[in-house]
Amino acid sequence: AYAFTDYRSQAQTIEHCIVDIGTPPSGGLTPFNAYVALSRSRGRDTIRLLCDFDEKIFTQHPSEYLRLEDQRLAGLDRKTMLDWER
Repeated sequence: AYAFTDYRSQAQTIEHCIVDIGTPPSGGLTPFNAYVALSRSRGRDTIRLLCDFDEKIFTQHPSEYLRLEDQRLAGLDRKTMLDWER
């Protein structure tokens, strides 16, 4: 067995894996990190979670900056559509 970070595991498929998505000491776990870690296996039958995790990581927007940018772009889209209708 061996261990590596979610960053190192990108673009790899691992037959059987144990994943730790618990909050690290740095407190820096994001939904992006969790997605990469959980998507390395071929399916839910070949992946195991090492410990419990904070469910808020999957229920909150991953980035306040991206959320605000999405809102801004949606507003521009609505404005563009209204301008085209005139």
